[in-house]
Order: sequence, then C-alpha cells, then structure tokens
Amino acid sequence: MDRGLPGATSGAVVEFGLVRRTLLSRLAAGQIGRDEVCDAHPELLRAARNLGRDRGERCPVCAEADLVEVTYVFGPRLPPGGACPTSRAELDRLQRRVEPVQCYAVEVCVACHFHHLARRWSAGGRTRRVTSRGERRKVGE
Repeated sequence: MDRGLPGATSGAVVEFGLVRRTLLSRLAAGQIGRDEVCDAHPELLRAARNLGRDRGERCPVCAEADLVEVTYVFGPRLPPGGACPTSRAELDRLQRRVEPVQCYAVEVCVACHFHHLARRWSAGGRTRRVTSRGERRKVGE
C-alpha cells in the first residue's frame, strides 16, 4: 500500500504499527495521559502543516483532523537537522545516492499534536563498481 513517498525502497522497511496500537490501547485504558502522546515538537508541527502529505485517516486521538505524514532523511551531505523530501522525484534521487541515508516517516495530527513514528528505512548506499579499465563508477552511470 503506497501512502506517499516511502515504499519504493530497495531495502527493508520497519513498520511501527504494533507499537502504535499498543500506545493507543494504553491511552484508551487510562494507563497513559493524552499529554504523553500529543506532544509534537513545534518544528515537527511546522513541517506537518507545510510539507505533510495527507494519509486519508482521521487522528486516532482527537478525531478532529486527518493525519499527515512527514518524511525526514538524515545522512552525509545533508543538513544536521535532516531534509524533508516533498516529492517522489526527491525520494528517487535519495535512492540513487552513493552515500546511505536513513529515512523516517512520522504521522502527525496538527490539531491535537499527536505524533508517531510510522516507518523507518534506509535509502541510497549504492555501491560503486569497477569498470574494465579499473575506473570506479557509480551504479547507474
């Protein structure tokens, strides 16, 4: 199921759905407070408002707004705070990088500030191959 940018990766994708269900069950049972799950950082909320992709799902905490998903990418030659690819083309460029990067998809409710890590995966890290003349070239060149 394609929910936006993540998914077209060549590596393993770690889904955090079981953790989310457990968290929401604990919230419903009163074992944890809403303030413990609705505490998104202001920068995450800003990214969600400006760059988030609609997931087509209502917030499981407040049911007032749809969840949006924000993708963060961290790795060499990226800003210290990571980058937020906003299109499939940007994510495809990350896949072709020689240097590996770590990608994180976070679901966010901008109404109640609920947030949860949805998926994590690696991208890039394409190995170089040696040509017949002994030159190193990037895969795909």
